[in-house]
Amino acid sequence: MLALAVVLPLAGCATDSGPPDAAPSASGSSAVGGGTATAAPEVRAQLRVDGDIRQYLLHRPPAPAADGDGPKPLLIAFHGRGADAAELRAKTRLERAATARGMLVAFPEGLGHGWGAGAQATKQRPDPALDVRFTEALIEHLVRTERADPDQVYVAGFSNGGSMALRMAAERPALLAGAASVSGQLPTGSAAVEPSGPVPVMVVYGADDPVRPLAGLPSPPPDPEEPILPTRSARDSAAAFAAAGGAGEPVTREEKGYDRTVWRLGKDAPGGDRRSGGTVQLLVVDDAGHTWPGSTVPPPEGFGPVSKALDATDTILDFFTDPGPGH
Repeated sequence: MLALAVVLPLAGCATDSGPPDAAPSASGSSAVGGGTATAAPEVRAQLRVDGDIRQYLLHRPPAPAADGDGPKPLLIAFHGRGADAAELRAKTRLERAATARGMLVAFPEGLGHGWGAGAQATKQRPDPALDVRFTEALIEHLVRTERADPDQVYVAGFSNGGSMALRMAAERPALLAGAASVSGQLPTGSAAVEPSGPVPVMVVYGADDPVRPLAGLPSPPPDPEEPILPTRSARDSAAAFAAAGGAGEPVTREEKGYDRTVWRLGKDAPGGDRRSGGTVQLLVVDDAGHTWPGSTVPPPEGFGPVSKALDATDTILDFFTDPGPGH
């Protein structure tokens, strides 16, 4: 099912330079073994999954002198619909914050600049589980070749990519140590995705999102290129994960520039003992649109404002490090 094809330094190549089984470019060292002293800190790589050649950007943290070959936490970050890995990297700067914390970061590329975040087959995505299997394969590959820690695997994403991160958390909770979504909600209706077990989840949402409102989008407008998924509200998305994790009643408090609602995951849910002290959190950000709070990249016209009251990147990574109640 899996076959690594090519790994090339980003500095030397922004796109493919040869067939799937070509040798690494002479402009930099191969990263096929992972974790070597000569491995480039940033690479573009390919992975063959289900007959497709899938691409991703990989950022490696600097190797600590004391434990250069030790297992590393892994973050998989999904871009939004119509975007790509480089756009998400620029908007979030996740690779800087994560690699500074010793985390591997992979930015996979969606087929057709999007993700199958819902469970319904469409003309454009006849196999609705394809991206779930791709993500599983990518995690397995990076655990094997880059010494990613299988007990510290996280997913995050923006918009359609945020919904993809929530789908992974819903359908593969045992695979993940945490998930986060910015401006993404759980699909509903015929594309519904239902959480199936306990996993720490953070949903960050703009109170004034004009693209996919805070209250959800149960009846999206038609799109000639690809159907827009119906979604439940941001709160209902978070609450679904809380219920699957055996959480009790939530607590909401006002913080500077946003409201934080926290559910504590219970230990009585199947697998709940693996999430001791974990939470599900919903952060509703004031004066924020369909945007990544704290980003310095201007959003597209019609997406609304970018909040500076919250740095979503640091907030999410802090949550992954300590998924307990927020301060």
